[in-house]
Amino acid sequence: MTPFKLSFLAAAGLLFSLAPAAAQVQLPGQRLVIQPPLSVLRMEGTVRVTTSVNLFVPGPTDESDDAQKSRDNARRMIYEMAAHECDLLRGTLAKECRLESVNVNIGRQFGVQQQEGYNATGTMNFQITPK
Repeated sequence: MTPFKLSFLAAAGLLFSLAPAAAQVQLPGQRLVIQPPLSVLRMEGTVRVTTSVNLFVPGPTDESDDAQKSRDNARRMIYEMAAHECDLLRGTLAKECRLESVNVNIGRQFGVQQQEGYNATGTMNFQITPK
């Protein structure tokens, strides 16, 4: 093996041993991504909590100002739930809580036999330290 390849392998091994998340090594014309096992991604003494919610907000589904208000209201409700979730977790099973991410999806519901409005789905991820 050439000294360059040995240096590359040593650097990749060092990155893998030190980094809790994926590490990248960039070389001319090459890219190596080192992904540690999932057990390494769990921080000692912490637990990841995922919460999902589905809700319906009635209202017009066209491009009017009222429709925009309905979409904003659906997202606002999910964001408010995410903001409050750490309080619930601390009140039940967490010493510490940190919001990691929030994902919101909104879809129109309309038709002859259905109430017009928006179906909203939200997923929230938290990192907690159990009590």
